[in-house]
Amino acid sequence: MAVKKTENAETKKTVKKTAGKTATKTATKKAVKDTSKVEVKITPKKSILFVASEANPFAGTGGLADVIGSLPKALAKNGNYDVRVVIPLYQSVTSAWRDTFRFVGNFNVPLSWRNQYCGVFTTKYEGVTFYFIDNEYYFKRSGLYGHGDDGERFAFFSKAVLEMMSYLDYYPDLMHSHDWQSALSVIYLKTLYKDRERYDKIRALFTIHNIEYQGKFGFDMFADVFGLPEYAYDMVEYDGCINLMKGAIQLAEKFSTVSRTYASEIKDSFFAHGLQNIIAENEYKMTGILNGIDEDVYSAKKDEKLFANYTATDLSGKKVCKEELQKMLNLPVNEEIPMISIITRLVSQKGLDLIKAVFEDILAENVQVVILGTGDKEYEDYFVDVANRYEGKCRTIIAYNKDLASKIYSGTDIFLMPSKHEPCGLSQMIACKYATVPVVRSTGGLADSIKAYNDEERKSGNGFKFYNYNAHEMLYVIKDAIYTFGNKKEWTKLQKSAIKTDFTWKKSACEYEKLFENILN
Repeated sequence: MAVKKTENAETKKTVKKTAGKTATKTATKKAVKDTSKVEVKITPKKSILFVASEANPFAGTGGLADVIGSLPKALAKNGNYDVRVVIPLYQSVTSAWRDTFRFVGNFNVPLSWRNQYCGVFTTKYEGVTFYFIDNEYYFKRSGLYGHGDDGERFAFFSKAVLEMMSYLDYYPDLMHSHDWQSALSVIYLKTLYKDRERYDKIRALFTIHNIEYQGKFGFDMFADVFGLPEYAYDMVEYDGCINLMKGAIQLAEKFSTVSRTYASEIKDSFFAHGLQNIIAENEYKMTGILNGIDEDVYSAKKDEKLFANYTATDLSGKKVCKEELQKMLNLPVNEEIPMISIITRLVSQKGLDLIKAVFEDILAENVQVVILGTGDKEYEDYFVDVANRYEGKCRTIIAYNKDLASKIYSGTDIFLMPSKHEPCGLSQMIACKYATVPVVRSTGGLADSIKAYNDEERKSGNGFKFYNYNAHEMLYVIKDAIYTFGNKKEWTKLQKSAIKTDFTWKKSACEYEKLFENILN
């Protein structure tokens, strides 16, 4: 995809209107000319700055990168806001992208007793201005996360974002920060920077993509690393430690989650991972908006990684995808055998304990199962072992591979996603866009995005649901999906319903714009 280079600055335009000649009939029939000029100034668009730790197509590890890569693009397309994004400049950002960047300048960032170098690069992509925070000590490393000093790394990033504003003389109307890695940008804005000219006008929105990861640190980080003032202690202290997500929730004008159901669920201790009391205290400023996906990226019609492309009106290419996938994975080539896919992080949150409890019961059916993902060694070893024992029925690939993921989404028939909790989930939406029918547990965004075909009427739907976190209830619904696969007329109807489901950002972007206006007004 080509990168478009355009100017970054908004230009003010003045439109001069000159009144034309106006004839007025009088007794002497004299013409009167109006030569007055009226200047009309166009009001500049309000600006939104997204602050996040990852964004596609530059650097990403999962759903957050998809959201930051696609939501700003949808907002920019609507044309109502000047939309910008800032992320760290990681080592993984390729030279192909770096060649499109323009160096803006550099400055030093004060972080407690430290005084650190910061460079800023920029590019324009899909109508969105992207900024990249450069510091090789913090970001020239393998992997985006998982380092022992992640607290310091993202404190630097958050502080650099605020320092960047004064350096660029760019102060957004709204700063939209995401997850714990950018929570300190909200905390700094509302403490250290709250009385500074122009910073005091910036409003803050904080979005929780997964409440399980809260940015918890020991009290030694408060002054020595984060450099927070003493009066901020109560804002970030929670349950015997510093909790950055808690601070951002309390200090932002509004906070949101990535689905309506998840917004309701995190009021409960089962889902809130200890933050239920903070959610309850701040419930009045919480909103849930379901994520979308970029249907230009996830498209059975356009995806060049597929063995064959297809559409809702012509699904014949999906048969080719299935056959070629079976060949590639050395599975028996048989169109009549339903293929079940599991593409996920191999962690307990994804409901893998349910699958493990009944996996051999699933394989006792006339099915083929494909697992793709990485995660906890316990699950990696288990699924590899089962695949070895059920050669010809099961394949496990321990990898994160987007190319292979597209081939599996398009080549399988049923997509299994039995999450224990799922703030939004994008995989079930992606599966639908490849006419692969999801089987999901009704939680979070899975509840909001999948309509159950297996209800009493069995007349509509784009997937199958089970409701209790129970392995045998899941098994029953999987068997129902396998049975329905045997009815080609019904299955084709289900496939077409799935692929036609609107998961674009259009509706969600409009909901975000309403939320922005609510905050700014």
